[in-house]
Amino acid sequence: MKIYTKTGDKGTTSLIYGQRVAKNDLRVEAYGTCDETNSMIGLALSYLKDESFQKKELIENMYHKIQTNLFHVGAELATPKGKEVKWSLNASDIEEMEKQIDELNESIPELTNFILPGGHSAGAAFHVARTTARRAERCAVSLGEDVNSLVLAYLNRLSDLLFVTARYVNHAVGIKEQTLHQEK
Repeated sequence: MKIYTKTGDKGTTSLIYGQRVAKNDLRVEAYGTCDETNSMIGLALSYLKDESFQKKELIENMYHKIQTNLFHVGAELATPKGKEVKWSLNASDIEEMEKQIDELNESIPELTNFILPGGHSAGAAFHVARTTARRAERCAVSLGEDVNSLVLAYLNRLSDLLFVTARYVNHAVGIKEQTLHQEK
C-alpha cells in the first residue's frame, strides 16, 4: 500500500464515512491538533528514556493509554454528526486521569506562584503538549453542539494532567521550577 493517495492534493480530506471537507475545516483542525498533542507527548516520553525516578513507569504506562485515547478523541471529532462513532471515550477515562492528577500532584510542592514552562526537556515538552491540548479543546468547543461532551471534558482534564506531569518530572529529576521575574 502506498502512503500517498493524492486525494488531498486539492485541499480536501475525508472524515470517517468518507465525507469530503476542506483541510481547514474546524473538525480537521480539532483532530489535527489532537494528533499534534499526541506527537508532543511521544516526544516528551522519548526524553525520559535515560532517566530514572519514582513513578516513571506509571507515567509511561498512563501516557501510552492516553495516546491511544487521543486516537479515540480524533475519531469522535472526525465522525460527521449523526453517524456512529467507531472508537469512543468513556467517563471512566476521565475519572482515571483525575486519579492520576491527584497522585502526581501529591508528590510535588504546592503551587504558590505562576511558573514558567521549561525545565528538563521532558518537562518542557509536556508543557508544550499542554498548550496544544488546550488548543484542541478550543477547536472542539468551536464545533459547538456537534461534539460529544466527553471529548471536551477529556481534553480539559488532559491539559491539567500534562501540567502536573511537567511539574512532577521537573521535580523528580531535581530541576527547580522558575517563577515569574519580579521587578523591584
